[in-house]
Amino acid sequence: MMNQVKENSKDKLIKTASRLFQLQGYHATGLNQITKESGAPKGSLYYHFPNGKEQLAIESVRLTANFVSEQIVEGLNKTQDPAKAIQNLIEDMAKQFQREARKGGIPIASVALETALISEPLREVCQSAYANFQALFTQKLVQAGFEESRAKDMGVVINSMIEGAFLISFTTGNVEPLLLVAKQIPVVLK
Repeated sequence: MMNQVKENSKDKLIKTASRLFQLQGYHATGLNQITKESGAPKGSLYYHFPNGKEQLAIESVRLTANFVSEQIVEGLNKTQDPAKAIQNLIEDMAKQFQREARKGGIPIASVALETALISEPLREVCQSAYANFQALFTQKLVQAGFEESRAKDMGVVINSMIEGAFLISFTTGNVEPLLLVAKQIPVVLK
């Protein structure tokens, strides 16, 4: 019989907060809703996050960023050719978007858009997440022989294209913007 590790209240709070921030945004998500939906005892919120909602949001952005980074790494490692790897990654993201029927939001963008001007710690954690995503694309391009400076520029461009395509896909309700970005990757990387 396998030994299952019971998820602790801190993890429950972070995962629930992450999901709710993606769905509703930072300001529309209340601490009472997070504790209720997580099933964690109310007292555990301030025990684990004495600085409140901002600290919880920082941890949820980190969790989401780690998850997205893992998806990017996995997708980029599927093939040596960087254009094909990035295209496949974006196409996989589009399929996931369709499967989940828009049940989630744009993982980090909603928190970044709402808080970057009012919370330096949240702005920094969002910036760090985006820098990491860009670095993963940069690394793939450098491994394929791109000059480092150009690879860094392309890492920013590719991540920006994907983020923008996600935003438009959410507003239009279809994956066409993501598929168009995937189609243009070989052109961008020439």
